[in-house]
Amino acid sequence: MKNIDIIKNNFTENQKVSIASETTLLNALNDATSILIKMLSNNGKLLACGNGGSSGDAQHISSEFINRFELEREELAAISLNSDTATLTSIANDYGYEYIFSKQIKAIGMDTDVLIAFTTSGNSKNIIEAIKAAHAKNMTVILMTGCDGGGAKKLLSDKDLPVIVPSNRTSRIQEVHLISIHSICECIDKYLTK
Repeated sequence: MKNIDIIKNNFTENQKVSIASETTLLNALNDATSILIKMLSNNGKLLACGNGGSSGDAQHISSEFINRFELEREELAAISLNSDTATLTSIANDYGYEYIFSKQIKAIGMDTDVLIAFTTSGNSKNIIEAIKAAHAKNMTVILMTGCDGGGAKKLLSDKDLPVIVPSNRTSRIQEVHLISIHSICECIDKYLTK
């Protein structure tokens, strides 16, 4: 297959997954926005985490909360749990990589906070431990995933929210996660500036 065909196929596949996601994720993303608005009204903070490209998503939504998205508005409390390399490496070294997020949640998580966990497969061990830690703190969890939601989806309680992209391909899932982040942030901007 030629490079030009690979590139064209990526755009075509992105469009198909985006159209399928528009149908299946509208209500979930609306609910996620409502959960985050309630969190903000209760003076809670957003804790976000993920691995690899998903760590970029966690940092992305945190930066959009703290700085701004597209409109001028007050700063919103958010922490990307994958940004402090000293903390991450000390936990990974002393306890294991699967606890890099959960130990941070145990230290700083509150019942007014929300955890947004990004995992394309739903099976990342450190995300599963993060969800367990969030539940121990009585936090709400928004799970941003794909495939069938994996083991992480099985841990969710009634107050949690799965947002499952209808794809098994990591790149397509991450692309939809990005537009999901932007959609949520735009809704929050409009809510806070109305």
